[in-house]
Amino acid sequence: MIYTKIAEINRYKGISAPLDTAIEYLATADLSKLEMGRNDVDGELVYINRFNYTTMPEADAIWEGHKYYADIHVVLEGEEQIGVTDASSLTAGEYEEAGDFIPYEGPVDSWVTMRPGDILIVFPEDVHKVKVQLNGACDIKKAVFKVRA
Repeated sequence: MIYTKIAEINRYKGISAPLDTAIEYLATADLSKLEMGRNDVDGELVYINRFNYTTMPEADAIWEGHKYYADIHVVLEGEEQIGVTDASSLTAGEYEEAGDFIPYEGPVDSWVTMRPGDILIVFPEDVHKVKVQLNGACDIKKAVFKVRA
């Protein structure tokens, strides 16, 4: 897991070529201009999902993990909490190939507060619980980079 500010994102280049592509795009693009849904950057290696939602109580949020992709979470408007726990500390459900999704169960080890300007990169071992309200329900505009790990 990497938790940083957008102004510091370039220091994480060099981990992998797809991550470098995502970082370069993130550092230079106007993410507010993304279309809702999938936006291609480099085919299946790097793409961005752009969506809106309203945050919810933790009890209503679900864990998500991925087998092949790292996620870069970027809140464009609003605020939320994201829980993160290492996959080895949770109980995995059945892998869903469509969407590269693994459901999990178990407790949150760490909470990260996300506001505009914050960046959270979670790798396949970093299971994450998203859409959790911070100070009550909040409307969120968000972009999530999907980066082949």
